[in-house]
Amino acid sequence: MVKAVVFDVDNTLVDFNKWKEAAVDAAVMAMIDAGLDLTPEAAKKKIYEIYEAKGIEYQEVFNDFLSAVLGYIDYRILASGIIAYRRAREGALVPYPHVHLALLRLLKMGLKLAVVSDAPRLQVWMRLVSLNVHHFFDVVVTFDDTGKRKPAREPFEKTLELLQVAPHQAIMVGDWAERDIVGAKELGMVTVFARYGDSFGTINSGADYEINDILEIVPLVERLNSAL
Repeated sequence: MVKAVVFDVDNTLVDFNKWKEAAVDAAVMAMIDAGLDLTPEAAKKKIYEIYEAKGIEYQEVFNDFLSAVLGYIDYRILASGIIAYRRAREGALVPYPHVHLALLRLLKMGLKLAVVSDAPRLQVWMRLVSLNVHHFFDVVVTFDDTGKRKPAREPFEKTLELLQVAPHQAIMVGDWAERDIVGAKELGMVTVFARYGDSFGTINSGADYEINDILEIVPLVERLNSAL
């Protein structure tokens, strides 16, 4: 019997790629307006190179960027970029359609809900609170809680331990087949691929089930539990 549903955050609850791109675009234009002598294309290319090298959550990206292109940090330009980034991020950080409805229906079914993410603890909570979904979850496990990233066993094991459910009693919903699906499946969890959030052009997710809308998780749980 399914007793818990575990969700990834980025590209499962929120369109991470969309809001990240919008925030970086705004930051670049603001820095150019503040005096940065660089084309938007060249600036974004360098910023994403830094993200690729140091991680997409790297908080000092604009410091490193300005040091690389100017040889020093111009704080007028830095401040302009940071403020524009934050403003654009707040405007673009919205949940996928039906997220609130799906979570509410799952709670009404008596299920425990959890999040397991590779992002740092503060960033995960900032996103959950910004999306106004933080109150739905019994358990939130981040990179800081285990020091391991999916598909390692530790994040999933920690989540199940805190939920107090066995692997076969939990569903893992995620958009990244090589991390979310592989890791959960190896542990014995039921796996659901969030195809609506797939940014890799995945052909074969390897998941037990696939959904094109997060709301599809509700009838799926109902079918699984009624079959027992």
